[in-house]
Amino acid sequence: MSDTIRLDTADNVATARQALAPGQDGAIERIPRGHKIALTRIPKGAPVLKYAQIIGFAGEDIAAGAHVHTHNLDFRSVEHDYSFATNLRPVEPATGDSFLGYRRDSGRVGTRNYIAVLTSVNCSATAAHRIAAHFTDEVLAPYPNIDGVAAFVHGTGCGMAGDGDGFEALQRVTWGYARHPNVGGALLVGLGCEMNQIDWLMEAYGLTPGPRFQAMNIQDVAGLRRTVEAGIEKVAAMLPLVNDARREPCPASELMLALQCGGSDAWSGITANPALGYACDLLVAQGGTGVLAETPEIYGAEHLLTARAVDRAVGERLLERIKWWEDYTARNLGSMDNNPSPGNKKGGLTTILEKSLGAAAKGGTTALTGVYKYAEPVRARGFTFMDSPGYDPASVTGQIASGCNLVAFTTGRGSAFGAKPVPSLKIATNSEMFARMTEDMDIDAGEILSGTSVEQKGREIYETLLRVASGEQTKSEAQGLGDYEFVPWQIGAVM
Repeated sequence: MSDTIRLDTADNVATARQALAPGQDGAIERIPRGHKIALTRIPKGAPVLKYAQIIGFAGEDIAAGAHVHTHNLDFRSVEHDYSFATNLRPVEPATGDSFLGYRRDSGRVGTRNYIAVLTSVNCSATAAHRIAAHFTDEVLAPYPNIDGVAAFVHGTGCGMAGDGDGFEALQRVTWGYARHPNVGGALLVGLGCEMNQIDWLMEAYGLTPGPRFQAMNIQDVAGLRRTVEAGIEKVAAMLPLVNDARREPCPASELMLALQCGGSDAWSGITANPALGYACDLLVAQGGTGVLAETPEIYGAEHLLTARAVDRAVGERLLERIKWWEDYTARNLGSMDNNPSPGNKKGGLTTILEKSLGAAAKGGTTALTGVYKYAEPVRARGFTFMDSPGYDPASVTGQIASGCNLVAFTTGRGSAFGAKPVPSLKIATNSEMFARMTEDMDIDAGEILSGTSVEQKGREIYETLLRVASGEQTKSEAQGLGDYEFVPWQIGAVM
């Protein structure tokens, strides 16, 4: 087996399977594991190719066998000739796969059964935490069909504009969690004088109070202590009603999968992401939905997605989001190449172009059927995209609010992540990290480097997701993760 991996015959770099010493496999200097080696001389200013795509430009003359990384590879925006609906691969429809889920009155299906305590503003966060903390495992023991009572608090809700992107996104997130299929009951707690008024939210989204949905403000109830006591009473009254839910056989088409990555490395685009993409294809064939996100992390790969768009309108909507981000970063004096992170670079990634090409592989090969704003309800079936930052907690929060009832999270450096009320399946890109973090990782996609096929590993991911959807705990759930990973994207000025 070669000590390097060349992904396409057009590439002028390869990835080192292991650290290379000078003279080993053509190296003229030490090449760290997972980093790039030049396969030929690359003149200064010439494009560097991986995945048969441009990942940057040589910042200096690069000799064959040299280490290619941040010291000699420059980021530069690449002009793409966008095409639309030119790479549509027909899906072979499949049926028959199922899981045991909670079918809700709305018709949607949950994979878990939580009671959510939500806040309209940070000022009510303490109340929400204290209400949820009352419902310990001992208190919930008589209600075996309830997965928990979880507080979802955030750092905004006031000091913001009363309309526009930031306000609308926060309201979509709150509504999305309150009416999520994994939430059997919800209590919304506010302060009373905040910008994000509970009454406005309920009116805008048609939320009606009932036995399993309640709302209150600290100022109306007359203080924190009374609010906590009243909140505990309201949630306690929901317990027998929420516990009445029972799992029943549901088709795999009812699954909506958040496609996510964090702590990526050079192996992400070679092992875990393509395998997750194959799992996404299997789910789409069953009529299910995959939701890719993290717009800054498909930057430079968006032309591959527009070619897969079902029509020009869907492709143009994706490009609108890209242009929004270019403007957003520019006016905040940032750069679209702010990503990759230091950990990504240590793992072998160099530019956002390289990272994006690997990240986009999570979306598989099927047609792009819809593009949505952050936390906007995903209506289309099949492979879709939701706009979000590349920051994992904020991105997953939006995907859950959009309706995802499963999360598949690939990681190379090792990300400890979980997200209530939705189970998160963690997929390691390399076997070394998988062995080091066995309590956190569910699946070892590093086996692809040892001969397991992408298709085999993708099938394993898909079948594991069906079991998780039916109630099997993930590693992050077993450790109780998810209480602090609710992070709505805060857009706009804090005033």
